[in-house]
Amino acid sequence: MRNNMSEIDEEQLPASERIEGMYENWFLEYASYVILERAVPAIEDGLKPVQRRILHAMKEMDDGRFNKVANIIGQTMQYHPHGDASIGEAMVGLGQKDLLIETQGNWGDLRTGDNAAAPRYIEARLSKFALEVVFNQQTTDWQLSYDGRKKEPVTFPVKFPLLLAQGVEGIAVGLSTRILPHNFCELIQASIDLLRNKKINLLPDFPAGGMADFSDYNEGQRGGKVRIRATIEEYDKKTLIIKDIPYGATTNSLIDSILKANDKGKIKVKKVVDNTAKDVEILVSLAPGQSPDITKDALYAFTDCEVSISPNTCVIVGDKPRFLGVNELLRINTEQTVELLKRELEIRYQELLEKILFASLEKIFIENRIYRDIEEAETWEDVLKRIDKGLTPFKKDFYREITQDDLVRLTEIKIKRISKFDSFKADELMKKLQDELEQTKYDLENIRDYAIKYFKNLLDKYGKGKERKTLIKNFDIISANIVAANNEKLYVNYKDGFIGYGLKKDEFVTECSDIDDVIVFRADGKCLVTKIADKVFVGKDIIHVDIFRKNDERRVYNMIYEDGKSGRAMVKRFQVLAITRDKEYELTKGNSGSKVHYFSANPNAEAEIVRVYLSGRSKAKVKEFDFDFATLDIKGRGAQGNILTKYPIRKIVKTAEGESTMGGLDIWYHDFIGTLNTDGRGRYLGKFEGEDQLLAIYKDGCYEMKSYELTNKFDPDNIVLLEKYVAKKTVTAVYYDGISKNHLVKRFLIETTSSDRKFCFITDARSSRLLLATTMDQPQAELTYKKEGERQHEKNIVDLDLIVDIKGWKALGNQLTPHKVKDIRLIDETPPTSSEKNNTKKGAGKDENEEDEVSTGDEIVWEMNKENSSNLNKNGKPSKEQLGLFKS
Repeated sequence: MRNNMSEIDEEQLPASERIEGMYENWFLEYASYVILERAVPAIEDGLKPVQRRILHAMKEMDDGRFNKVANIIGQTMQYHPHGDASIGEAMVGLGQKDLLIETQGNWGDLRTGDNAAAPRYIEARLSKFALEVVFNQQTTDWQLSYDGRKKEPVTFPVKFPLLLAQGVEGIAVGLSTRILPHNFCELIQASIDLLRNKKINLLPDFPAGGMADFSDYNEGQRGGKVRIRATIEEYDKKTLIIKDIPYGATTNSLIDSILKANDKGKIKVKKVVDNTAKDVEILVSLAPGQSPDITKDALYAFTDCEVSISPNTCVIVGDKPRFLGVNELLRINTEQTVELLKRELEIRYQELLEKILFASLEKIFIENRIYRDIEEAETWEDVLKRIDKGLTPFKKDFYREITQDDLVRLTEIKIKRISKFDSFKADELMKKLQDELEQTKYDLENIRDYAIKYFKNLLDKYGKGKERKTLIKNFDIISANIVAANNEKLYVNYKDGFIGYGLKKDEFVTECSDIDDVIVFRADGKCLVTKIADKVFVGKDIIHVDIFRKNDERRVYNMIYEDGKSGRAMVKRFQVLAITRDKEYELTKGNSGSKVHYFSANPNAEAEIVRVYLSGRSKAKVKEFDFDFATLDIKGRGAQGNILTKYPIRKIVKTAEGESTMGGLDIWYHDFIGTLNTDGRGRYLGKFEGEDQLLAIYKDGCYEMKSYELTNKFDPDNIVLLEKYVAKKTVTAVYYDGISKNHLVKRFLIETTSSDRKFCFITDARSSRLLLATTMDQPQAELTYKKEGERQHEKNIVDLDLIVDIKGWKALGNQLTPHKVKDIRLIDETPPTSSEKNNTKKGAGKDENEEDEVSTGDEIVWEMNKENSSNLNKNGKPSKEQLGLFKS
């Protein structure tokens, strides 16, 4: 019936349907109004209506001087129907972007969130940039204001991608827009590249600086994501310093998020001090025993030091909202700029034609003394007729017909001008106008080249000081479970089958975080992973419980169990690489009555030796024997295992500690994001085990010994050398000495082995800097230098090991060359590629359709006495006879 409403008189419809139709129409009108007139910017000038009206009012008031913002707001209210509050808020937003409006007074601070002063205390005027690129009366389309008393622009003829430069956010009815700000200089260069038919890739740039990962930016379209981080540096071993803040955050909101994370136990800090003045400076004092690197990652994981923004580029195109990518949006803006420049040139071309025409008429009128012919005319019509007759012989040279307005304009020439008329100057003016006309014609014929010159001129005039502020980086994914501070303690009730941090009367297992997961193994051969809580039932007869972490492939479990159906003892080595939370998994064949005789959890794939004692009533000739778990391959948790014996087992005891069957841990360094990994990503550092360490040498001329923990992070921009530390290996370094103003070479051995402590081996002058460092036995470098009095640079290969002997790490070294050094480049040996390394673990495997990789804590061994398997002590734990040992 709704579809046929137009064919029926509305008064004949029931009242409910008439009201429904009214609401439907009103809602559509309201939604359209909010989208078109308030929330979403127009593609032509990148402005919302309130911003456009503010700029229009400021242009009308513009006399080159500052005006009170209160006065500007009052002027804008002639065009904007929503009052002074909305105008004032929008104007402060425009002023803080520091592009179109020059400000004076306290306009607030985007970094701290401080508000601007009252409008009567602050002043503003249009910037020179705005006057050049935004306004042009001749190319502006006009409309009546809301009350019909004045005219306002439909859109401004903006000759610049203003929308992408400023960014915008808006929420309308049923849709929203969020366009991130982009760099001024990069936008202009990208427009030039588009005009030259080159590909572009625009990435946002935020006024507060910081670092950003744009790998999922997706050209700013729906579904994209940008991760932004504050710059956090190590001030000293007990303090971190935050030097900028992510886009959209403030120093106050960031500090509040740090304090909330500390209150929840996610991080542990003593105090936070805000020293922000000209530059952002927030000092975070760490609690005793907290690692700066882990705390830095925790700040990114749990506070506003890292924020994630989902862009959504929605603009009004032809009175309709459209979703575009930023590259396409810039292409449209660039073509629009070209069209506007073309219109301006066409207008200028027509103006020049008119100037040349009148200059010619004036010259003919004066030089041919036509003004004397009109002295005898008695009527106005006769005057015009006589002038027209005098011009007739020359009309064929004019580009258009002479009109009555042209004749009238000639009569308005003053006698003084006629008497002082200079034919030579008139010809010079004509020549100048003609040259400008030819240039304008040329520019019209080569409009894209003209547009490129226009953009280059903007870059030269206004690009200084607008360089990129946001550092483009690829971020690693921080695991919250790893970096979360331990704010709880895990307890277990082995007999009744409960775990949790609320069981303080039961046995303590380990410290943990309230976001950790717990892995549990039971005597019936089942395991499960569950979220830690105050108290959780996981099944009776627990034999092992611990916190697990993802991606720990070196965690291996050794187990001997009895199959409930056949009675055979089965032995297996397995990993638990993937488990669905709260789902029980069978580690045995799944037959009723199956039970575990022996279980151990090994953090580095250790394979121990156990002695198996068979029942005295068994028919076996050998009633005790040793078994080495190293003879087994490592498989997935679903593997059933190998047959150990078909006879009943009395007990099993571990007789010898095992060594890792996986050998050392292969470590790679990701040069791009500065993290260590075991996944084969980046540069291979070597195989690490035991007390092995990393040697890190930094650009400031310091070295540091670091562990190979995967949580360690490095700044790729500050690393000169990162490799596995080998004792007695010589370090060769070339550095510029700021004291002697010479390039020096030194060779030394690492004499200190203290971890996480820097030792600087170059002079501490402000201009001293490390140029290269290597541990090659016979390092060579290509030296580019210029001799005094010579113009050309020379290149030479130098043997660095021949310049200086091995001395202490505090020695200054010898001079590299007496000449002026332009560049020095290490001639590196070709290192083995990661593809040449075999990172396959022996027999490593995992089940199909597995979801989450898991790992456990320290090694723990549980042994069962078969004959007394039902006896537990009063604490719900296996008795001493049942237990072989616990080792951690």
